Amino acid sequence: MNFKSLFDKFSRWLTYSSIIIFIIFHNNLSVMSASTMNQNKELLIVEELRLEVPAKYKKAWLKAENQIWEPWLARQEGFLGREIFYNEEKEEALLLVNWESKKLWKDISIKEVNRIQDLFEENVKEALNLSKNPFKLIYEGELFNQK
Repeated sequence: MNFKSLFDKFSRWLTYSSIIIFIIFHNNLSVMSASTMNQNKELLIVEELRLEVPAKYKKAWLKAENQIWEPWLARQEGFLGREIFYNEEKEEALLLVNWESKKLWKDISIKEVNRIQDLFEENVKEALNLSKNPFKLIYEGELFNQK
């Protein structure tokens, strides 16, 4: 094999290897950039809440949500709205509460949130003539927009 042939093979190998390395590196850079964005407390954030809501209490739960939580949330700085979903089969509710930023959401005092939760529970217990709140919190978390 002559030198020119070896050089051509090496040159092609180097070109293909460079392209493959560039593609791999470029994709990893995009992933790294996206994952660090999640830590930015100035981005839109969605509070995610999952609750056990027995079907027989669904109407009372929705009524209390709309009478207690909705007006209170509407007065909070950074509140952008919320969506409520219900899974009949699992008897579970999903609440997605949209906030302008994590900072504005977390600036709300836990004392104030607990006060509203107590008001909500008293409303429900009275409406259903129960001694305890029938709605169990299953999960709470946060979601960041990935756009």
